[in-house]
Amino acid sequence: MLIRVPKKSEIKENELTPESVYKSRREILKKLGIVTASLPFAAQAQANIFGIFGGDDDKAADGTTFVRSPLVAEKTPYGKGLETTPESKVLTYNNFYEFGTGKGDPVENSQNFVVNPWTLEVDGLVNKPMKLSYDDLLKKFPLEDRFYRMRCVEAWSMNIPWVGFSLAALLKEADPMGSAKYVAFETLHDPKQMPGQRSQFVGGGIDYPYVEGLRLDEAMNPLTLLSVGLFGQTLAPQNGAPVRLVVPWKYGFKSIKSIVKIHLLEAQPATTWNLLAPHEYGFYANVNPQVDHPRWSQASERFIGEGSIFSSRRQPTAMFNGYQEEVAHLYTDMNLKANY
Repeated sequence: MLIRVPKKSEIKENELTPESVYKSRREILKKLGIVTASLPFAAQAQANIFGIFGGDDDKAADGTTFVRSPLVAEKTPYGKGLETTPESKVLTYNNFYEFGTGKGDPVENSQNFVVNPWTLEVDGLVNKPMKLSYDDLLKKFPLEDRFYRMRCVEAWSMNIPWVGFSLAALLKEADPMGSAKYVAFETLHDPKQMPGQRSQFVGGGIDYPYVEGLRLDEAMNPLTLLSVGLFGQTLAPQNGAPVRLVVPWKYGFKSIKSIVKIHLLEAQPATTWNLLAPHEYGFYANVNPQVDHPRWSQASERFIGEGSIFSSRRQPTAMFNGYQEEVAHLYTDMNLKANY
C-alpha cells in the first residue's frame, strides 16, 4: 500500500501569538515624499480596514459587480488542511495600486475593467514566441485547484484557493534559449481603465507599468502558478484578472497582476518596488521571519480569517511561507539576509 507523506506546506499552522500593530507599505511612499498629495487616503484606508473586517460579509460583497465565470479544474493536494480566508475578504481587501492605494480602492474602482479581449505575449530569449488570447488562458493548459498561503510584506496573510496552471508549462512550450536566466513580467498599462496609472494622487506615484521578475529556475518551480481564477471562478479585476502570477513562498508584491508581457532575458530585470525602495524591497522577496522589514518585524503575521479585525489572530511566519521543503534548494549557499 502506498503511504503518502504530506509536505510541511500542506499542514495547518496552529501556533498563534497575540494580535499586535498592523503596518503598511504606504509609510514608505510618505517617507519618500512621493504621495504627499494622497495622504487623505490614509483615513479612507483605515475606514476600509474596519468596514471590511466588521463581520458583515454580505455588505462587503456588495462592492463586487464584475461577472465571474465558473471554471473546471483538477483538484490537487496543495494546501490540504489550511483554514480558508472568506471569499468576501479576498475580493475586497487588496493591494493593487493601479486602482488606488487604499485596501478598498481596487474593488471600488475596477468593476468595469475589460479583460476580454486580452493578449499575453511571451517573447525574448525563447525559440517559440507566443501570444495567448483570453480563451487560450482558460483552455490551452489544464487548470488546477491549488490552495496556497499568501503572505503580504505588510505582515498580514490569507489562505486562498487559486485556479490556474503551472508557469513552467507555458515556458516549456515557449522553449527558452540556453542564454535565458530570468523571466520578466509586466502589467497592463491602460490609464483610461486604471485610475492609479493616470493620477499620482490615486496611484501612489509609482512609475507604471508595474514590472516584476524571477530567476528562471524559480519560474520553473512546480509551485509557481499563473492564476486565472480563485474560489472556482475566474479572477475578479481587483485580484488581477484575467491572469496573474502566484509565487507562494515570496511576499505578495512579487505576484504581479493583470499580466500582458512575459519576457525571458539574460540579465536580472528591474522590479517596481525594488526600484522605488531598494533598501526595503529586494529582488528575491522570499518570506523570511528572520529578516525584518526596516520598519517592522516579519517574525509573525496577522491572519485574515473569519470574524472582525479584532478577532483576526496573529501567528508565527514560517520560512519561505511554509514552502521550505519545495524551494529551499533554490537558494543553497546564498546569503538570504543579503539577498532579501
